Amino acid sequence: MRRVDGRSVGKFFAEEIARPVGADFHIGLPAEHDARVALVIPAPPLQYGSGDGSRAPARDSIPYRAANPRLVAEQSWEIPWRRAEIPAAGGHGNARGVALAQAAVSHGGTLRGVDLLPQQTIDRIFDVQAAGRDLVLGIGVTFGVGYGLNSPRNPISPNARVCYWGGWGGSLVVNDVDAGFTMAYVMNRMGEGTVGDDRAHTLLRAAYASMV
Repeated sequence: MRRVDGRSVGKFFAEEIARPVGADFHIGLPAEHDARVALVIPAPPLQYGSGDGSRAPARDSIPYRAANPRLVAEQSWEIPWRRAEIPAAGGHGNARGVALAQAAVSHGGTLRGVDLLPQQTIDRIFDVQAAGRDLVLGIGVTFGVGYGLNSPRNPISPNARVCYWGGWGGSLVVNDVDAGFTMAYVMNRMGEGTVGDDRAHTLLRAAYASMV
């Protein structure tokens, strides 16, 4: 991104997405927000390959070799972690901020008067790239471009055009293009696994129930 645009990923995200739509989310947290941070409460040590974090993988397995370096939740308590612009793991924000940063996907590419995505880019998300049992996560999943997709292997919605992703500890964001809504869940008390947990999915089911 820096080579193409000249800005770092955190600066680009802040100037082009977060500030224009009012999303309280940061890739690289400024010092003035340090007092707002709720430290994560770590879950049991992360295990890969079983889907629920319950089984340690063999040292010569793909799940074990893919986890490099090993993740340590307490590292997120450190100031250098907060300042680092790590888009895959180091974002800081609340659920509303996550939802606003994502909601252009479920709103036709435009959110709060800001044009962020053309329709053809949203359509491209749903081009299946891989489907089957993920050898690292240990679950059946269908991947589109940049997201997991709703599918019989991992149904999360009654609607077809739904893309999602979760995070270590139980966080989840779901973009339902058919229904035109985005839901996000974040937490500081981490659950087990890396693909969301019952807390997020209970809220998601309640959201869908309210639409009936």
